[in-house]
Parts: sequence; structure tokens; C-alpha cells
Amino acid sequence: MTRFLVKRLFSAVLTLFAVSVLTFLMFFALPRDPVTGMCPKNCNPERLERVRDELGLNDPLVTQYAGYMKGIVTGRDLGSAQGGHCDAPCLGWSYVSNEAVSDTIARVLPVTLSIVIPAAVLWLLLGVGLGMVSALRRGTWLDRLAIGFSLTGASLQLYFVGAVLLLVFVYNLRLLPVPSYTSIFDNPVKWASGLVLAWFSLAFLFSAIYARLSRAQMLETLSEDFVRTARAKGLAKPKVYGRHALRAAITPVVTIAGLDVGGALGGTVITETTFGIQGLGRTAVDAVRAGDLPTIMATVLIAAVFVVLANVLVDLLYAAIDPRVRLR
Repeated sequence: MTRFLVKRLFSAVLTLFAVSVLTFLMFFALPRDPVTGMCPKNCNPERLERVRDELGLNDPLVTQYAGYMKGIVTGRDLGSAQGGHCDAPCLGWSYVSNEAVSDTIARVLPVTLSIVIPAAVLWLLLGVGLGMVSALRRGTWLDRLAIGFSLTGASLQLYFVGAVLLLVFVYNLRLLPVPSYTSIFDNPVKWASGLVLAWFSLAFLFSAIYARLSRAQMLETLSEDFVRTARAKGLAKPKVYGRHALRAAITPVVTIAGLDVGGALGGTVITETTFGIQGLGRTAVDAVRAGDLPTIMATVLIAAVFVVLANVLVDLLYAAIDPRVRLR
């Protein structure tokens, strides 16, 4: 198991290194000069060149990249034009907001985590639960209801579902406040009430996928020989369905769940835009529009970290569910 984990972590580190290099190089393909956005309109070419030199943009790309990666590990001195010393993990200095990018990330990352993690718990419980019930009650009204729910969820888009929920529960019935973010440590009730619509919008759409997948996998597993053997031995239904059938059927669900959660953490821009919440996704879009290269770099790297860590977690869960994976 230790060897398996080391291999997966080594692969994750290589992936993150490749993403960091490609992202860093992509910045210099952008047609927009970040210095022109920082300097007033009456800046002369000499002033623009001096700002570029202060930001280190005239250094070789290898030097700039090495300095950036060193800052993440040990911190670095950014110079007076960029706020002086930046403690690790130093993600650079924003050209637009004129603050350390790590401060920006520390402010918006809890928002994204507060949206995605509770929503993921909801969509997994609802989707897998509906899929199991549908498979175990195949052909009944419960099965038809679950199938109808899945088709409805798969046919709708987040911006439509979110807009309908806002119209009904916020503006018409006035049962919920306008979506916003409050730290769970400051006021848990306000935290939940401000994000509950985002949770259920994501849960409704994602759970439809999981319900269909869980149903198909459960039906296939229930027809396997080992399940029939367990039934023939007289094992209780909860043990047959929970310990044997569900464990075999859950593997594809784990794969998709890891990718969905990792991807959602790295890209919640539609959710945040629909509900007017400033999280990591909207921050990334705003940075692209403004040509704020350090913020773009940081948001892309964080999104990559989420996806890579999600894949590592999926591999570990695979190894726990199916020990044969450890031998690969």
C-alpha cells in the first residue's frame, strides 16, 4: 500500500509541475501587457519600462519561473513596487488589486469550499440513494420516479435552475435571503441560509447523473454470481446489498465523484455568477478580463491541485474497495 501511495503522489507532483510550467508559459502568449493596466494613461515608454523592470518582467523566463516556484516554497522579496517581502506560500502580487495574491485566494477559497463540499455531500447521498432504491425496486413507481428525476436533472442547466430557485424562494416567497457568504465560524445559520440555494442547485443537477449511474451499476451487480451465492447462503438483505452489491457497484461512482468534486472546486464560475457570490471561479474570470497574470497563475494552479488531489484520493479509495488495484 505504501508503494502504491508513493507512486501516485510522485505522479501527482509531476502533473502539477507540468501544469505550472505550461500555465506560466501561456501568460506570455497573452496579447495584453499587464504593465499598461497598472500605469496611468499618461505613462511614457520610460516609465513603462521601469515598471516592467521592477516587476521582473524583463528577466529571462527561466529566472522568472524559478523565482515564482521558490516563492511558493520559501517566500521571496517582490520589491517595493509589489509590497516588499511576500511570505510563503507566495503566489505573487496582483497587478489590479495591488495586494498579495495569497491574500486574495485566502479570501475567496473558503467561499468556493463552502459551496462545493456541502453540495457534493448532498448530490452523492441523493444520487446514490436514488440509484440503489431504483435498482432494488425495479419496475415499481419508485423506479419510474427516480428515472424521471434523472432525466429532468440531466436536461436542465445550472443557470436556469438557479434562476428559478432565486425567483421562487428569494423574491416571491421570501423564505431565504439573497445568496451571500458569511463565515461558518461567525454565524453558521447565516452561512447555511446564504448558500443553501447553490447547494441544492448543484445537488439536483449532479445527483441526476449519479442516480442513473448507480442504478445501472447496481442492476448489473445484482445479476452477478457472487450476489446470487450470498442470497443462497441466506445472508440478510442489508448485508447482501450493502456489503457485497454496493461495494462492487460503487467503483465507477467513486471515479466520477472524484473528478466532479475536483473540477467543481477548480471551476465554480457558473454557480458563483448565477448567485452573485465572489469565489475562486469569479476571481479567475475577473483576473483574465483584467490581464492580472499572477492571479490567473494562482487560480489555475489551485484548480490543478484540486483535480490532482481528487484523482489521488480516487486511487486510494479504489485500493481500499478493490485490493487488486494495489498490484498495478
